[in-house]
Amino acid sequence: MSELAVDQVAVGYPEARVINNLSVTVPEKQITSIIGPNGCGKSTLLKAIARVLKTEKGSVYLDGHMIHQWKTKDVAKKMAILPQSSDAPPGLTVFELVSYGRFPHQKGLTGLKRSDYKFIDWAIEVTGLSDLKERPVDELSGGQRQRVWIAMSLAQDTDILILDEPTTYLDMAHQLEILRLLKNLNIEQERTIVMVLHDLNHASRFSHNMLAMKDGDLLVEGTPERVMTRENLFNVFDIDAQLMSCPFSKHPICLAYDLCGECKFKQEQ
Repeated sequence: MSELAVDQVAVGYPEARVINNLSVTVPEKQITSIIGPNGCGKSTLLKAIARVLKTEKGSVYLDGHMIHQWKTKDVAKKMAILPQSSDAPPGLTVFELVSYGRFPHQKGLTGLKRSDYKFIDWAIEVTGLSDLKERPVDELSGGQRQRVWIAMSLAQDTDILILDEPTTYLDMAHQLEILRLLKNLNIEQERTIVMVLHDLNHASRFSHNMLAMKDGDLLVEGTPERVMTRENLFNVFDIDAQLMSCPFSKHPICLAYDLCGECKFKQEQ
């Protein structure tokens, strides 16, 4: 398995710094969800891990070595990245796009091997795309396209999966299908999964570990029971949350919430 750690990382754009001195070690063989308000740095953190953004200070470590010192192809054998939004070239079929996930494992111009086809077909099947295998990706719905990109990440066959809002564009049933698929990958193949989720209840239900961010800082991390508290949700989102236990996972979920403003919980602080 592969170990991923972020050590005192600061990341930003020309106009502003977004993440301030953040450190975290991602638990191996577990599902970690990152939550927080819009603009808090969730996606920026994933971009730093994926080397899309260069850190201003600090380092990201993969198996104890600074990730920027790795060759891109070697990183891709260890870690698959699904960005928030992606566009496929016009006319590219589902099978062709998913097959790109096998590129890190190819040598020279040898093309796809039998083992590659096995991973491609498996990824297409488990994401429910078998009937769309020969369809051009640009003719699919937003939800179907999202599943194609997830299938490409799965075909890469890495120890670590990094996903930025993997349930975007998906309806309620397909959201659960994808999250259950990721959970099964974690259980059956011990994959380490890190994902940004906006749905707090999905994050809590399907995760072993949660990271709550605000204004570029990591405010709290730990099990859903530690992170999903009334006080933490107040501090992170400025909401007054009413919590209960999920009947499926037994993890805490948010039943309802109100904006704080002059709410009773704010007055109690």
